[in-house]
Amino acid sequence: MASPREELLAVLRTLKLSAMASAVEDTALRAAKEGLSHEAFLLELARIERAAKSARRIERLRTQSELLPDKSFRSLELNRFDAATRMQIERLRSGGFLTEAINVVAIGRPGAGKSHVACALGHALIEQGHPVFFTPTSTLVQRLLAAKRDLRLPQELAKLDRFECLILDDIGYVQHDRDEMEVLFTLLAERYERKSVAITTNLVFSEWERIFKDPMTTLAAIDRVVHHSVVLDLMAVDSYRAKVAGAKSKTRKAAEEPAAV
Repeated sequence: MASPREELLAVLRTLKLSAMASAVEDTALRAAKEGLSHEAFLLELARIERAAKSARRIERLRTQSELLPDKSFRSLELNRFDAATRMQIERLRSGGFLTEAINVVAIGRPGAGKSHVACALGHALIEQGHPVFFTPTSTLVQRLLAAKRDLRLPQELAKLDRFECLILDDIGYVQHDRDEMEVLFTLLAERYERKSVAITTNLVFSEWERIFKDPMTTLAAIDRVVHHSVVLDLMAVDSYRAKVAGAKSKTRKAAEEPAAV
């Protein structure tokens, strides 16, 4: 016959309360030592289980997001941006923009940090429990095209609808045939005023006709993206990669120079 302790552990595991099951013995010893009431003992176990479930969910969201793991706020050099941009980023970091389906558009030259900012925001949102998905725009467009050919585009859009924020990286590199333009526009129209989209691009809005080709479609796409949006203008930010490469070059030249006699 099972003891009460063994039965308790079995019940907790049956109920999938694994964190409580793992912590029950240590928590019971501490409760006895500190004279905790039954309610306080149970509350402590419930808190342990809640924290464990939250950690597992965040880890699951992080895996599903396909975010670049090294592009977080811990590695982002915010001092590269001007004060107004830093303030915009800090406001976005709170995640409040998701409740109003506000979009984020980061515009800048290659190496300005657009993708890093977008990924850092994505990681911050996941820490708050929000589902996020990061993808190169060209990859997602090909995925949507395949779904359209297989007559399952609505189902594919429904899968993406699970994410509160969809991060489309490098929208300016999308190929420009009509089918690709149409599925991208369909995606933006589907999420309009419902779910947030974060976009990185090296093209200012006046150049978006290179993406959508047709002037009317371009205007309609920009309208849906910009109507409720925060625009991060990073065009004046120097390329981080060029800066690093330059520093390495200087170091290498200095090392190759003969020492002064």
